Formats: sequence, C-alpha cells, structure tokens
Amino acid sequence: MVILQQGDYVWLDLQTGRQFDVPVGAVVKLCDSRQIQVLDDEGQEHWVSPQNASSNLKPMHPTSLQGVQDMIRLGDLNEAGILRNLLIRYIDRVIYTYTGSILVAVNPYQVLPIYTAEQIRLYTNRKIGELPPHIFAIADNCYFNMQRSNKDQCCIISGESGAGKTESTKLILQFLAAISGQHSWIEQQVLEATPILEAFGNAKTIRNDNSSRFGKYIDIHFNKRGAIEGAKIEQYLLEKSRVCRQASDERNYHIFYCMLKGMPAEQKAKLGLGQASDFCYLTMGQCTECDGRNDLSDYSSIQSAMKVLMFSDTENWEISKLLAAILHMGNLCFQARTYENLDACVVVRSPDLSTAASLLEVEPKDVMLCLSTRTLITRGESVCTPLSMAQGLDVRDAFVKGIYGRLFVWIVDKINAAIYRPPSCHSGALRRSIGLLDIFGFEDFTVNSFEQLCINFANESLQQFFVRHVFKLEQEEYNLEDISWKHIEFSDNQEALDMIAIKPLNIISLIDEESKFPKGTDATMLYKLNSQHKQNSFYIPPKNSYETQFGIQHFAGVVSYETKGFLEKNRDSLHTDIIQLVHSSKNKFIKQIFQADVAMFLCGYHQPSPAPKGAETRKRSPTLSSQFKRSLDLLMRTLSVCQPFFVRCIKPNEHKRPMLFNRELCVRQLRYSGMMETIRIRRAGYPIRYSFAEFVERYRVLMPGVKPAHMQEDLWGDFADRSSWTDLANTETGKSGRLRSSPSLRRLLVLQDHHDLKLEMERDKASQDKVIPDPKKRAVSARDSA
Repeated sequence: MVILQQGDYVWLDLQTGRQFDVPVGAVVKLCDSRQIQVLDDEGQEHWVSPQNASSNLKPMHPTSLQGVQDMIRLGDLNEAGILRNLLIRYIDRVIYTYTGSILVAVNPYQVLPIYTAEQIRLYTNRKIGELPPHIFAIADNCYFNMQRSNKDQCCIISGESGAGKTESTKLILQFLAAISGQHSWIEQQVLEATPILEAFGNAKTIRNDNSSRFGKYIDIHFNKRGAIEGAKIEQYLLEKSRVCRQASDERNYHIFYCMLKGMPAEQKAKLGLGQASDFCYLTMGQCTECDGRNDLSDYSSIQSAMKVLMFSDTENWEISKLLAAILHMGNLCFQARTYENLDACVVVRSPDLSTAASLLEVEPKDVMLCLSTRTLITRGESVCTPLSMAQGLDVRDAFVKGIYGRLFVWIVDKINAAIYRPPSCHSGALRRSIGLLDIFGFEDFTVNSFEQLCINFANESLQQFFVRHVFKLEQEEYNLEDISWKHIEFSDNQEALDMIAIKPLNIISLIDEESKFPKGTDATMLYKLNSQHKQNSFYIPPKNSYETQFGIQHFAGVVSYETKGFLEKNRDSLHTDIIQLVHSSKNKFIKQIFQADVAMFLCGYHQPSPAPKGAETRKRSPTLSSQFKRSLDLLMRTLSVCQPFFVRCIKPNEHKRPMLFNRELCVRQLRYSGMMETIRIRRAGYPIRYSFAEFVERYRVLMPGVKPAHMQEDLWGDFADRSSWTDLANTETGKSGRLRSSPSLRRLLVLQDHHDLKLEMERDKASQDKVIPDPKKRAVSARDSA
C-alpha cells in the first residue's frame, strides 16, 4: 500500500500501452480517503483513486527531484528517471549530463552563454566530474589523455538529424585550437575548413536548418608539445540526389543560395544568374529562405575561409562556373517525340542551354545529343538509340549529380592539401591525433532508398562499436579479474550487422553482385535477397509478389526499403556519352575533377578492335556500396586503435523550438542509443581501475616512507610492508596485475574526497582489520553520502 501526503513527488504511470510511453513525474496536490490529485511535469492534473494508487503511483527517489549531473547516481535507475533528469535540467537550460564518461547533449535550439573564453580556461586540464558536465570537458579529456598516455583518441558524436552533432563537432574543434597553445596559421586553417564543408555539404531539411548531408571524420594531428600541426578530413556518402530534388519545405545545398545572395552583380551577369526563385533545382521544396541562416553574410564567410585555405581566385571562379552550369541544366526543357515507333525526346533550345554549354565549354548541340540519345558499343561497333523523355531527364540529373559529387571530393582534397602535414621522418618525432566523427544519424523516412540503407549500415557498425566498448570490454575485464558480479543483459546488434555486410551472401554483397549483371534489375535483386534471407529473423520480406519493399530489423527499429532505383544508385556510373562530352570540353577544371572517369573511358576507347569475347568496352568503376563499405571498414579500424569518447546528442522536438521537450521522441532516442544499458553496467560494475603503479603514485602520500612508483625497483616496495595495505592490495589485485575497483577500493576513493580517509584508516589499524569490514554495505553508504 502506498502512503502519500501533500507535496510528495511520485511516478505517475497512466498505463496507456503505447510503445514509447513511460511513467511521468508528478507532485501530490491533494490526498484524502476518496481521491488523490497529482500535477505532472507537463502541468496536467490527474485524479487517482486510493484503490488504484499502488498500481498507478510509485514514490520518487530523492535524486530524481532536482536531478543529478551524472545519471549513474540516479536512485530511480529506469527510463522514467533518466528522462525526467534530462527534462528538469533542460528546463533550467542545462543541456549537458554525464553517464559516467559519456556525455548526453540535448539540443537547446538557441545560443547559450556557456562557450566563452572563460569557460575554455575553466575546463582546461580538469577531470571529468570536477565541474558540471560540458562538451569542453570531453574535449579537454581527449586532449590530456592523449598527452599523458601517448595514445590516439577519438570522439564519436552520434544522434539523429537535428540533434546537434555538427555544432558539437565545431565546439570541440574550437576548444582544441584554443588550448593547444600555439595559435598558429594551421589552427586557423583547420577551423576555417568548417564553413566551406557546411556550405557545400549541408542543407536545410524539415528537421534541421543546417543538416549535414554527408559524414566526416576529422583527424587532428598534434606534435609532441601538444600543438596542432595538421589535420585530415575523410568524407562519406554525400547525398548527391539533393542537388536535383528536395522534399517539401527543404532546400538544396547552402552554397547555391549563398552564391545568389552574395555574389557581386557583374559576376552573376557573366554566369547568367538571377534569384533563387528562377531555378527549378532550388525551388522544388518551395523554400528558398531559411530563417535560421543569413545567406548574404555566409557567402562572405565562405569566401574568406577559401582564401585562408589557399583557394586561388581562378579556382573560386571555376567552382562558381560549375555551380551556375548545374542551375542552368536544371532549367532545360525536354519534349517527347516518337521515332520509328520508339519513344524519344529532344532538348528545346533555350538561353539556359546556351549558357550551360558555354560554362561547360562544350557545343550546345553536343549537350542536346548527349541528353537525348545513348551510344552502345558492341564488338567495336557503335549503335545510337534514342532516349525517352523520362530517360533524358534521368541522364541530365545523373550528369548534374556527377559534377557536384566530384566537385565536393575535389574541395575536400583541396582543403586536405592545405591542412595536412606528412609525418616527420625524424626518429624522435612523435605525433598523436584526436579524431572527431560527425556522421549521419539513423534514418527512417516515409520512403527509404539505397542512401538510407548505407546510412543505417554505418549506424549499425557504430552501434556495435559502442556496444563492444561499453558492454563487452567491461564484462571481459571483470572475467579476467575473477570479480564476482551479476551478468548484465544488453542488446547486441551483431546478427543484424552480419546479415547486412559481414557473412557470405550478405545484403550488400547481393546488391553489388546484381549491379554487375547487365540484365540485373531491382526485381531480380529483391528476389535474391528474399531467397537468401527470408528465414532470418532480422529480415522482413515483402508480403506478396507485387510489393517492391523489404525490411530490416535494425537496432533502432524496423525500416522498410523501397528497392526501385537501388541498382542504378549503386552503380553510380555515368554513360559513355557524358564522359565523352567532358573529354571534349575545353574547360580544364571539369576535366580535372572527372580525371579518373576520363582515364577509364580512354582505356576502353583504345582497346583493340574487335575486343576479345566477353571483354567490356571500358573498365567498370567500383559500385557505391563497395566504396562506402571500404571506407567504413577503414574508419572502424581507425576507431578501434583509439581511446574513444562518446557524445550522444538528443533532439528534444521535431519543430526546432527552444525549451520544448517531447517525451516520446526523447525516449525513442534513449532506447536505441543504448543509454539504459550503459547506465546500468557503469553503476553496477567497477568504473575505476588503477594499475598498481598508478595506485602507489596517487596514495603514497598517505603512507610515510613510500617512494614514488618510478623510483621503486619492486613496485610493492615499502608499501607491501604495511599489513593493513598488504591485504588490501592482495584483495584488490587481480590476475592481470591491475587493481580492481572493488567496493573496498571504491570506498577509499570516495572517503579521500571527504577528507576523512586518514581517520578511517587509523580506526582500521586500531581494530587490526586486515580488510575493511562489510565492504559492500559501507561502500554503498559512502557512495550515497557523496
């Protein structure tokens, strides 16, 4: 029976049965024998009969009343406690909370005054937990752990689109540049890479005004003095389709709108440019303005950053020419025709056609021919076939996506050429790095295509890395140390990952295989996927033979993928006619960014004729999935040799509004991020583990006559002669020679912070206790008092 009185805080469980519904915090306003009135955290009143009180109301632990900085300390260790802790801190404009060493960051959707130079000084060289949670604390620990351990570090910043990943990455970069102590030109160049990458790789979406439409890993290199000496950026899976189409209330990439707002009038006239509303590629989402951005001032920042990163005026102009050509290509008009009972099309002559051809430095008739026909080469003979209007539009869009995608890669390479410094050949040179991973969050839209499969595959891999680091390694360490502990269950997504990309005949390999068959179609691909994986519990086949979707049970939930267009997107290839058009161009810049494609074309073009039976006319380019998988494998190997830190970004609402906290949305993100299991294992386990040398170094001041660890031939030294410490050391040291953080050791660490460790030790020595009595019970009381 629950005994309540006015003013008590309780958990109210409305038991709605909805998937993401959890008990809500509430305060008792009225309590008598007939009814109980409570007011919940969202300001709603509820009436509960005394008969139902035991099932609907549960007492709230004191730690949940005002919230805690580290959620490991929550007494209510459940979803409701975690959610309320984030909520009450968010209402107080406190957006950062720890879960051990993991930082949870809730997007405030407003500028907070917590990122000043004074804050940077405050958090420099401080241990996690000494000060309130902050993104600067994570950056600081990355930096000083690298300095102390001479080991590479990485920070994995994850979350949904709109959760604040990109802003968190920028803040860590700013902190590292500030504390590295050099304030050099290279540091400025590393910082100035951000506005350029955002301009060409970010866009306004329904969920986010500055959504990264690509993934990036920024590897920052430090010399032995701790100063930044260079960096390198890897980019992953740019969303090229956004150049040609956007959903309602979304925009194309920022750079287009910035260019049209900020470019001088005379330059715009040379490029045939006007306003954003003049171009089809910029108006598909019926949104050319973004309230959260200033395109005019952003253009100035982009130009300034390009100067810092050594982009020449000529290169800037060539980039602008290609961007303008893309916009004019999007305005081309096609008309349907019929030739000899075949569907065909023509490109209508227009100013946009002439301008696009002029900017690409090719003949307008060659552009028309390239977009309306296709040349097939069979046994050395070329056959020209007409394209339907739909096919012509597809070729036009493929050409445009090819230009933008290769331009983006060239820009990243140009930035790397400015900021990367090869390692020194000097034998005494030491270089360490901190890697920042800002990658697309898990995606589940109304219609999910090939891009979403790749993105969610990346998130599966990162989730497995998180699971392995936080759960598996913790448990392996306890087993190694022979610690008696209760196994903690957790969600392991390895089976899903095996099905997608690891085991033979996985989904990615089957898609790749079908992409290489000339007669392969999306339907034959789906048939093979169903045949191979329909018995797998993580695979959801179509309900009938007419459906073109399949589903995957991801760690974050079931996602259905529409297979239409899968193979074409995976092939990611351009027709020979387009490559030949580029090859005929007098524009050296477009030839440069298509250099690899032109080389493949020429290799095929100069094959002996007739070609050997079965030989291809030109070398096949790697598929998009194989490129992405290779990049992802390299990324995971890089992360595996670093000491990782995790920042879990939470999106509090879908409307980008400050101080609005959607409970169901946040619960869903907490569940699939693995935060519940993280909190449980970190609190139930042993989060502090010192080597014996570290233990001696830290606590030798408490035992007179004990030398520093590095001065002792035998690490036990005089330390082992103290009987009260000998048994403690024997108790705490496991088979690997590392000190376990058992309850008695944790008690020592807690008491040290309360200035009564000496008194406690004297009491133990007087009573001749070899081991601190009742270690579990007293460790809990000491921890609670802390």
